[in-house]
Amino acid sequence: MSDLPKRVEISEEGPREGFQFEKGPIATERKIALIDALSGSGLKQIQIVSFVNPKNVPGMADADHVVEGITPQPGVAYTALWLNEKGFERALTHGNRLALAGTIQLCASEKFLKRNQNRTAAEQLAGQHAIVEKYKANGVAVERGSIMAAFGCNFEGDIPVERVVILVGQILDVAREHGVSLKYVTLADTMAWATPLSIKRVVGALRERWTDLDIALHLHDTRGMAVANAYAGLEMGVTRFDSSVAGLGGCPFAGHTGAAGNVCSEDLVFLCHEMGIETGIDLDALIECARLAEDVVGHPLPGSVMKGGTLAKYRA
Repeated sequence: MSDLPKRVEISEEGPREGFQFEKGPIATERKIALIDALSGSGLKQIQIVSFVNPKNVPGMADADHVVEGITPQPGVAYTALWLNEKGFERALTHGNRLALAGTIQLCASEKFLKRNQNRTAAEQLAGQHAIVEKYKANGVAVERGSIMAAFGCNFEGDIPVERVVILVGQILDVAREHGVSLKYVTLADTMAWATPLSIKRVVGALRERWTDLDIALHLHDTRGMAVANAYAGLEMGVTRFDSSVAGLGGCPFAGHTGAAGNVCSEDLVFLCHEMGIETGIDLDALIECARLAEDVVGHPLPGSVMKGGTLAKYRA
């Protein structure tokens, strides 16, 4: 186990993941209002939209309008998600407003990959070579690798640790073949199978194989394990986390009705601050964003700290 890190980087994904998951329509201007509020909380990276087929993800039908409608703040990187070359080409049209970075993405569950992107594992791996060349041709840096369903899958079951190690090796091989250097690799608990023990096992196995590998965690909270899993990651020295304000969102292809969003941003920030870990985020401002998010979607969201508050007033 590593010493706890002194500082972590938190990538906010609530606007993208939340608004693609909500069942009812949400006005574009309200999406923009939440993104602009998050921009003032100290967050340095906010994923705001996904460029996907609106027939499959109706909540992202206005993605282009959202990108053009926000008020960008200095020092904040606004990012987008895409799953194929067509989505990337859409993102390119907003290159003056988005921080574009390429990802080499594989999936630990072939059954989920087929359901999510209609590809086999072999097709997915082959496709990464083409997309990396497209990134390079358009001057877009390839900065990370990513593995979906890294801890388990509702359609395939438990994922062997060895499979994740193999996939990370494939990602690094693709990067090496194309002459790019990755900053980190994200392990996504897409369907919320992870526990603190499996977090430590997978991260530990990767660190044993690649001692200097920088790892990020993308942790869904469907089974209430996200904060516990984040703490396990912190104990293993992980310094990068994806999160979702107020616990917005979920995976629309996970195959269960209770799918929840990423680890709640303000709950994660509270945990870090209580342990003396810097985030650079104004927790009070982030709590106000969480309350705004709840108002925007029009129903209760699962975040805890936005309801219970911080300990500051009690300590005072």
